[in-house]
Amino acid sequence: MEKREEVHLVKRVCKELGLNYRELGEKIGYSESNLRKSVHLNRLSPPLKKSIELYLEVINFQKKEEETKEMKNTLKEFLNKLNLEN
Repeated sequence: MEKREEVHLVKRVCKELGLNYRELGEKIGYSESNLRKSVHLNRLSPPLKKSIELYLEVINFQKKEEETKEMKNTLKEFLNKLNLEN
């Protein structure tokens, strides 16, 4: 049962990110055929699983970084407005 859930990680990530196997493979350093084979055989190697997990972490960090930049810019604009009003 656990292996089936792991394979779904490949499918789930592709679906969530709007990627096909080739695109996901390029991002994590695996070939499309390797990903297809893993799904077909219902097996996911530990290095492949870790690569996908690390890629998801990178995406989350990038989103948080972008949010932080937006907050920083908003704060700068607010402080500039305050300075102009005084």
